[in-house]
Amino acid sequence: MIQSILEGQYKTNEPLLSERELATYFNVGRPTVREVLQRLERDGWVTIRKGMPAIVNDYWKHGNLMTIVNILRCHEEIPDEFIHYMLELRISLAPTYVKDAVIQHPLRVISLFANLDDLQDDAKAYAIFDWEIQQNLAQLSPNPIYLLIMNSFKDFYIQMAQKYFLEPAHRKITRDYYDDLLDSILIGEIHTTEQVTKNIMEKSLLLWKTKVNKGSEIG
Repeated sequence: MIQSILEGQYKTNEPLLSERELATYFNVGRPTVREVLQRLERDGWVTIRKGMPAIVNDYWKHGNLMTIVNILRCHEEIPDEFIHYMLELRISLAPTYVKDAVIQHPLRVISLFANLDDLQDDAKAYAIFDWEIQQNLAQLSPNPIYLLIMNSFKDFYIQMAQKYFLEPAHRKITRDYYDDLLDSILIGEIHTTEQVTKNIMEKSLLLWKTKVNKGSEIG
C-alpha cells in the first residue's frame, strides 16, 4: 500500500478502494485490510472514514518518524534527497546532544575515540565508526529523545553514511572534526565543542550538495 502511494497510484486527497475491493485485490480477509488501514492511519498515510473508503493523506504533512522509516524501506537504494534531509536534520540535533554528552560525561565521550587511530580510510569503515559515535553521543545526552530518533534510523544510517563517505574529501573533514572535537573536550571549551560540531554538520551538507549537483551536470 505504501509503495502504491509513493508511486502515485493513489494520489493525495483521493480515496482508496473500499475495504471489500482491497481485500479482493490483495487476496486477504477484510479484518487484515482493516488492520493495515489502521496502521497506515497511525503513521499518517491515510485518514479512515466510517462507511467510506479511506482518503490518502499528504504524508509529509500528516506523517511521523515511522513514515520516514517506511519510505526508506521502500527504496532499494537511499535516495540522494533523503541524505540531504538527514544532513539538514543533523545540523539541528547533533550540536546539542554532543554538547550535552560532553557536559555530562566528558571522559566517556573521549573514550569513544579510543580506536580512532585504527580507523581505515574507506567508506564502510567510516560509516560504521560514525554511526557508533553518533549513537553513543546521543545515548550519553540526558535527553532520551535524541537516542530514540537515532535508533529509528539505525537500519539506514550506515547505508546513507557509506554513500556520503565514498568521497575521500568527506572522510578527511570528518576525521579533522573528530580531532577538533577531542581537542575542545581536553581543554574544557564546551562552546567550542558545540560550534565545531555545528560547523562540520553545515560543511557536510554543503559538500553533499556540491557532489549531487556535479552528478546532475554530468548526467
